[in-house]
Amino acid sequence: MSITSQKPSTIAVWAGEERPLAFGAAQVPIVQSAPFAYDDMDEWGAVALGQAEGHIYSRNTNPTVGVFEEKCRILEGGEKAIAFASGMAAISNTLLSLLSPGDRVVSIKDSYGGTSRLFMDTLPRMQIEVDLVETSDSDAIDAAIEKGCRLVYLETPTNPTLKIIDLDRAIRTAKAHGAIVVVDNTFATPINQRPLGFGADLVLHSATKYLGGHDDAMGGVLIGRKDLVTTVYEHREICGAVLSAFSAYLLLRGLKTLDLRVRKQNETGLAVARFLAEHPKVAAVFYPGLETHEKHDVAKRQMSGFGGMLSFSVDGDFDALKRFVGELKYVHRAASLGSVNTLIGPPSVTSHVECTAEQRAALGISETLLRYSCGVEDAGDLIAQLDQGLKAV
Repeated sequence: MSITSQKPSTIAVWAGEERPLAFGAAQVPIVQSAPFAYDDMDEWGAVALGQAEGHIYSRNTNPTVGVFEEKCRILEGGEKAIAFASGMAAISNTLLSLLSPGDRVVSIKDSYGGTSRLFMDTLPRMQIEVDLVETSDSDAIDAAIEKGCRLVYLETPTNPTLKIIDLDRAIRTAKAHGAIVVVDNTFATPINQRPLGFGADLVLHSATKYLGGHDDAMGGVLIGRKDLVTTVYEHREICGAVLSAFSAYLLLRGLKTLDLRVRKQNETGLAVARFLAEHPKVAAVFYPGLETHEKHDVAKRQMSGFGGMLSFSVDGDFDALKRFVGELKYVHRAASLGSVNTLIGPPSVTSHVECTAEQRAALGISETLLRYSCGVEDAGDLIAQLDQGLKAV
């Protein structure tokens, strides 16, 4: 059997599982082995040199991890995929393997907190020039790229303020100037957005979030051009930031319901955002599905759904925020997103906990902002709880 369907719901279930599974298993087995043994030295040598299919050592490749990589590759439409122990492992290995001292990278001010730390602290220490541009200013992004750069790193929608970048425009500019384009697609998922289709070279995810969807496994994945992914793979092989077989198994289980979960979260996210936007005790709502979002038209053009993530500010100080959050019932106060259960928290303890208050301020992130990740609960129940919580503000 081979995958002929282009429908993401079918791909999420069957991709990577076309061959008969070991022992006749109906689900991908957990191959919990570090080394792989060979009775024939010639066969062993051929596998070790990449001349034949097989596995040598799980720091390099593993059968369970390989199925997860293949499923992600087909979902995003890339040539090759490799998995990592976490989303930040995917991001850091990608940047550190593709950039060298003297290179210049262009990115945005609103990227995820861990990514921002790489741009503000780690890469400059390696004599890599970093230009962080206003996220919503397409002219400024174009101008920064046109000065010349090795790599352009984009994230859309952004974490946590849900800003939107015009992928078609930014990628066309980058390609015209010979830059590699990397896109963090964690918030959108391949169900709502496929950056490789706009010409991006690489797309990455924190698989801990929507791809896994159950808050029980950490992982990251990089998909895209075979030559670039191979370069990153060689770096990961030495750094050792590999995904475990058990985590790959849990992520595979989650991926099979990705399409179902994301479509439900799209509906709930829009309903919750519209409720909050009309509430007198909410100062601001950030969600690309709202017609009032500054890049709503761009989001409509490049996304098939607006996602289950939003952020908003209550009309009050940090004490008011704490009272509001304390009233909520159907929610985990936790630093993650994309799960089947709803999660909430301010960036100071979620997306930008790695940053200082001064760094968050420089990135335009208010200390009273709340990030809200819709789960798969009933939308009416979530809205009723939010309404109850706002009465305490």
